[in-house]
Amino acid sequence: MNVVANGVRIHHETAGTEGPWVVLSHSLACDLTMWDEQVRLLSPRYRVLRYDTRGHGGSEAPGGPYTLDQLGADVIGLMDALAIDRAHFVGLSMGGMIGQAAALAHPERFRSLVLADTTSRYPPEFAAIWEARIHTALTGGMEAHVGPTLERWFTAPFREAHPDAMARVAGWIRGTTVAGYVGCSHALAKIHTWPRLGEIRCPVLVLVGDKDPTTPVAMARDIHAAIPGSRLVVIPDAAHISNLEQPAAFNAALTDFLGGPG
Repeated sequence: MNVVANGVRIHHETAGTEGPWVVLSHSLACDLTMWDEQVRLLSPRYRVLRYDTRGHGGSEAPGGPYTLDQLGADVIGLMDALAIDRAHFVGLSMGGMIGQAAALAHPERFRSLVLADTTSRYPPEFAAIWEARIHTALTGGMEAHVGPTLERWFTAPFREAHPDAMARVAGWIRGTTVAGYVGCSHALAKIHTWPRLGEIRCPVLVLVGDKDPTTPVAMARDIHAAIPGSRLVVIPDAAHISNLEQPAAFNAALTDFLGGPG
């Protein structure tokens, strides 16, 4: 299904028929299908909305740099289009950054936040890393990102044991438009929500794989320390895409959190 939200055509899917809404927001260079297992888990008890971020999957890919505020406004526009007043929000990596921006701009719209394998700020030396990733996409296309990205996102034992999963994720990376990757990378590189995280009042769960090299445990602890009352769960033997590498541990933490107050 597609709707126009915040001036952009957004592809989305819904599941479940009763209960509170849960919005799922994916990582950079993925699409909404990264949440397949979580949709199966949640849809018997919740109404679930997952969507393709602008420039990804079936959503429109406007040209030019994007901002994190734009990406957060896309979520609010999508919720408005679907008449969703309030929702739990689950975001991984880029999705977690989008969740922070949206919740800071519209706190009344969120029952809770799950911020998985994400950050609220980057040290100055990361600017060069993002510039290099943008340059690679512009000069070599998304194929040039497949190998290095899989190495960052998953531990070596998991990559070796799950070739089918690696092929599936490689397909998501290749399927991301260069415009979408570059536009979102500009937004993510500039994230600096950390000074305002103390304003968040809804329940927050911070999740991170203990072997995540992209947004390491220290970044998760940074978020946890900045949000009063938040929970932190470190998932053993997982790198960046922890919901795929260790789904049982990810799902247990998620369902325990959503079953609580909020």
